[in-house]
Amino acid sequence: MKKNLLTVLILALMIVNIVLTSIIMVSVISANKKTADLVGNIATALNLQWSVPGSEEDSEPAVALENAVVYPLPESLMIPLATADGSDSYIIFDLSLSMDSKGDGYKKLGENITSGSYDSLIEDCVSSIVSVHTEEECRNDFESIRAEILQAIQNTLGYKFVYKVNISGRKFG
Repeated sequence: MKKNLLTVLILALMIVNIVLTSIIMVSVISANKKTADLVGNIATALNLQWSVPGSEEDSEPAVALENAVVYPLPESLMIPLATADGSDSYIIFDLSLSMDSKGDGYKKLGENITSGSYDSLIEDCVSSIVSVHTEEECRNDFESIRAEILQAIQNTLGYKFVYKVNISGRKFG
């Protein structure tokens, strides 16, 4: 009789243990889901990317070194910047284009670009993008401006063989 009573008691304790474990699991999973949503919302607000550095998502197109052609514009660009108070503000930088010699359109336009035929077109394209930004925007977030410049050059040329815009020697005045 003692063995039956002890068996029933152990069975009852096991059922209580299973019920309490399932309650704890449900509460932990819901709290974890809420935490993951909160972190996702904060990351979205801060504009963070959920990718591994160097992954294909955030890297520029892979162009073999023997296919890469870099064309530096012969003169530095001096572009007036937008100001709120009407004062004069300029940015001066050197610009070069990285091009894929095997890309679509390079045979048609690449030779003309490297010979300097399109220098004024490229300068105008860059100037129209940069001149609408303030000095503060250029100092704090020039990578997005660089992406805008690349997009504008690709749209102007009608091809995407220009895969990177290289900017060096930025000076403000």
